[in-house]
Amino acid sequence: MSAVRWWASLALPFALLALLRVFLPLPFAIEVVLVSIYTIGCSFLFGRVGLISFGQPAYLAVGAYAAAFYFTDFGSNPYIGILIGCAAGAVASLLIGPIFVRLRSDYFALVNLALAVIIYFLMQKALAPLTNGDNGMWFLTSLEPTPLLDLTRPDHFFVFALLVGFLVWAFYKYLDGSIYGACCLGTKINEDKLTFLGYDNFSIRLMAFVIANTTTALAGALYAVYLGFVSPEITSPTRAVDPVVVAILGGAGTLFGPIVGAVAYTGMKDVLSRIFGNWELFIGFLLVVIMLSGEQGIWGTLEPQLKKLIMRKLP
Repeated sequence: MSAVRWWASLALPFALLALLRVFLPLPFAIEVVLVSIYTIGCSFLFGRVGLISFGQPAYLAVGAYAAAFYFTDFGSNPYIGILIGCAAGAVASLLIGPIFVRLRSDYFALVNLALAVIIYFLMQKALAPLTNGDNGMWFLTSLEPTPLLDLTRPDHFFVFALLVGFLVWAFYKYLDGSIYGACCLGTKINEDKLTFLGYDNFSIRLMAFVIANTTTALAGALYAVYLGFVSPEITSPTRAVDPVVVAILGGAGTLFGPIVGAVAYTGMKDVLSRIFGNWELFIGFLLVVIMLSGEQGIWGTLEPQLKKLIMRKLP
């Protein structure tokens, strides 16, 4: 019975996301799913490990460009391109992680931002002969149709992205309830106690870094397949704060905060941008209110109330 409740609690938010496809435009629903996957790694690092990263666009670009190079030079299977993007994100995280995770939280945030600037410069200028610079890499017509779910069709891609998101959330839900998840929270709250218990803070943070950024690279590869196009704008430092904003908006460290934050952020961006030129100003005021009220975010505030309501309904 507990296993049924475990899966049911996970499936409900994705059932609600599926309803977005019915009542809202397909591009909006796809954007919400992809932004959610993009954000959950940042939310995990920030809320569970205590490491805030402004460099997530760099890891997004690693996954996207790895998939793009495969599509333009080696093959045309979208599934393989997505796997290559994930592998590239894992390798890049393993290479730089041992250096980055040794830094304090503030330096960690800044060095990741610097990495995003470096990747942006590389893709825009230094590697322009390979990446086509600002013109980007176009490969939409090179993607081959796939069986069962044809990822070259937006409606099929939405179903695939939803299934991928469900598996990603199942993995993070498992992490939250595992000993490793407790160690992640321990290294954020009290490193000395965790060391006293015999755990290695460095290894815990490094694994969290690799997991989070591989998830971000997965989002980048999905973006590449969906758009059929990749440009340096995907790693623009001006968008470095976006995943942090979505994580805080929904509730950093909470399981479903990235989904709620993605719906709220994408919705406000689409609606408010039609009314106000500087729609980010409204987001800024909202974040100030959230931070001053306890940093719980929308889902972090609603979750305890929903649990109380459910407990009252149970016999």
